[in-house]
Amino acid sequence: MPQRNDTAIWSGLFRISAESGQTLQAQIRQAIVAAILDRQIAASMPLPSCRILAEKLGVARGTVVLAFQQLVDQGFLVARERRGHFVNPEVLATPARPHQKAPDQANEIDWKARRQIAASDMPPPAKHDNWIKSSYPFVYGQFDPALFPTAEWRECNRMALAVLEIRNWASDMVDRDDPLLIEQIQARLLPRRGIFANPDEIIVTLGAQNALYMLATLLMTKGSKVAMEDPGYPDARSIFRLAGADVTPVPVDHSGIVTASIPNDSGFVFVTPSHHCPTMVPLSAERRQDLLARATRHNQIIIEDGYDSQLLDEAPQQALKSLDRSGRVIYVGSMSKTLAPGLRLGYIVASAGLIAELRALRRFMLRHPPANNQRAVALFLSLGHHEALVRRLSSAFDERRKRLIHAISAFLPEWRSTDSAGGASLWLEGPRGTDSRRLAEAAASRSVIIEPGDRFFDRTEKPSRFMRLGISSIALQHIEPGIRELATAAGRRPAAA
Repeated sequence: MPQRNDTAIWSGLFRISAESGQTLQAQIRQAIVAAILDRQIAASMPLPSCRILAEKLGVARGTVVLAFQQLVDQGFLVARERRGHFVNPEVLATPARPHQKAPDQANEIDWKARRQIAASDMPPPAKHDNWIKSSYPFVYGQFDPALFPTAEWRECNRMALAVLEIRNWASDMVDRDDPLLIEQIQARLLPRRGIFANPDEIIVTLGAQNALYMLATLLMTKGSKVAMEDPGYPDARSIFRLAGADVTPVPVDHSGIVTASIPNDSGFVFVTPSHHCPTMVPLSAERRQDLLARATRHNQIIIEDGYDSQLLDEAPQQALKSLDRSGRVIYVGSMSKTLAPGLRLGYIVASAGLIAELRALRRFMLRHPPANNQRAVALFLSLGHHEALVRRLSSAFDERRKRLIHAISAFLPEWRSTDSAGGASLWLEGPRGTDSRRLAEAAASRSVIIEPGDRFFDRTEKPSRFMRLGISSIALQHIEPGIRELATAAGRRPAAA
């Protein structure tokens, strides 16, 4: 049996890295737990002493001491006086983790043949897995670590972990939401767009996509007709089609969706009126009134996606929901574009009867979003942190947008951007013959990430000369050099400064 100073075996067990998001202590614990559960350490085999392991790993002895102590407290290790630390025999008495076996190809189940909805056949999302390592990430929908309110978010999570707070959120809430979060959405978020709702007219969701999926599941069926913007939000289009709906593309111009082109027999109309996705143009006041009038006349339901409506605009417009007098507008909101996309927290505002039905549906899907996250966000809102964050983000995005427009004019003058204020991205149309997918590949080799625009169109022959540049993740000082690199990737000779 190897002794504790057998360096070969311990070298294979520990892979400690300063680049990991985990603390050194956590990495040590994870390595030991994995080795125990995989039966790589026998009960009779003493672990290296804290001093020897610390020297081997190049960490402080106290780090190893704390790691060992926590594993003792959790029952993975036992400390024997003058002999050291050993694996707890009781842990080894449980069955080992099964090893994966190679699948039997002859009898492997064809899950694609058994599926009832073609989710994997829908257009894939825009994936930028390593965007944070890119020098010039013009990506949309991600966050800027330099702007993230780390201290304030930690404070709210610590407050949510207080004993009395845990008693509030740890129990199963069944189909209810955190009343403090509902109150804060009602008082802090909705009035910004002129919406005033009662608590029974609000439900919390796992982001805007979860909201759209619940609405499609509850309200749509095979043959339902949905009119939506083209270009438009691709995942909304896919969600509606997964529910069996027929989606009709409706053109968009400088004033937003062309309401006169919405078919009268459409049961639903999906719109992004605050900033159209992806062109960023706001829906004009005249079109808003016409859309509402048509919906009333033809008994249509309007699904309004206010995905970035919390950001401050120079001339903010009220939400369609604020003008609704018949209850036919369903408002979908999200905190992804302000707080963090990874938080996955959104909400729906609608008539009390519809919200009650959505609560009943949500109970069968996930009961309710994690209550600890709901309470942390509620505290974040109640302490004014979100208001301060919105002001900071809006100011930063405004400055970045102006810098981006100036850089495009200087280095890519043949590209035309839509004339819109606010939002977290810029929509660009290149010269005829441009292939933005090939440009994206060439740009990626220069550490520039852009988003080709063809995925937003609902046509067989998708236009290839459009692209979207996000500004939420890229630092101000990187915008101009990033556009210089993009221009070089596009085949333009670098211009003088």
